[in-house]
Amino acid sequence: MKRFLKIIGTIILVLSIAILILIIFDFGYIFRGMQVTYFQGHKTAYIDDYPNFKNRKIESKATAKKWPEHSEYNSENATQELSALNEELETAAFLIIKNDSIWFEKYYQEYNAASKTNSFSMAKSIVSALLGKAIKDGHITSLEQPVSDFYPQYNSALKVGDLASMSSGLNWNENYYNPFGMTARAYFDENIRELVLRLKVTEIPGESFKYLSGNTILLGMVIEKASGMNLSEYLSESFWKPLNMQHDALWQLDSEKSGMEKAYCCIASNARDFARFGKLFKNNGKWEGKQILTNDFVKTATSPRFEESPQYGYGFWLSDYKDKDIFYMRGIRGQYVIVIPEDDLIIVRLGENLIKKEEDEKHAPDFYKYIDETYKMLNDAA
Repeated sequence: MKRFLKIIGTIILVLSIAILILIIFDFGYIFRGMQVTYFQGHKTAYIDDYPNFKNRKIESKATAKKWPEHSEYNSENATQELSALNEELETAAFLIIKNDSIWFEKYYQEYNAASKTNSFSMAKSIVSALLGKAIKDGHITSLEQPVSDFYPQYNSALKVGDLASMSSGLNWNENYYNPFGMTARAYFDENIRELVLRLKVTEIPGESFKYLSGNTILLGMVIEKASGMNLSEYLSESFWKPLNMQHDALWQLDSEKSGMEKAYCCIASNARDFARFGKLFKNNGKWEGKQILTNDFVKTATSPRFEESPQYGYGFWLSDYKDKDIFYMRGIRGQYVIVIPEDDLIIVRLGENLIKKEEDEKHAPDFYKYIDETYKMLNDAA
């Protein structure tokens, strides 16, 4: 019995010391991370985690319009390959929108058309859209405006466009699996502004692509300061209401005290409403006859900035799969809004998992599979 008590005492002492060290070295956010993930039965962030955080509402109109349904709505079943893939990867929603009408729509598990799930990094595309709107509104002069106009601690060589195109040269460490890394801290810590303002420009900005979530956080801070509105309010006025989103959305905050949206991720919304961003960019920034974004900005955002990195523009991923010009929004757990303008086609997939890509791959394998199976379905229906 004495030996047992001694062992228990040793364990408690070691845990106490470990906790003290984490607090002293400013890693207290790890406890919040454990509470949100492990204590909820998850190993990492998940699509339904927004209730565990403070959120700010993104308001829609009281009289929103629904997506029109295609004359052949749900007349074609998913292919066997697509059904198996959606089951394997725990898909929540899968939509095919043809000629601006919903052609195929299916929800899985217990999700439905109104279910909110985490956008993860699809939010980066939305923040890029907010940048385009801020330029159109005159809050920001152009993609070439120095970040130092808003945050003087940065060298004037760093431009707002460098943040959107992932070419800032900031010393952010993009590691999703290191609990002590910047990405985990940004997700669970309580002041992401403070975290980002510690960053230094250690490489020449505007010269090469390097995907860093810290870029989008700083871009969000710039838009916030330039517009004089928090990001949720500006998103509501700029897009959620003008695009007739059917439902209010939620944007995770770092904390109630700081009140900063996690600009690089974490908008909780549904497949139909996320799809409207695909339609807006497919239609060159125009919505129901009104120019919400300039055609020039849309073209720039969906074109590669760097010849050696053709997979990225300004907030959007790019591909030439099947010899087609494709741009898309992407989240870390297989969230996609895939737009193929030449075929007037939008594919939306939300869910819990994806097929992880290798380091040398520009796009995840499931990205190609969703496109392949969509075309099989369309061809079968022809």
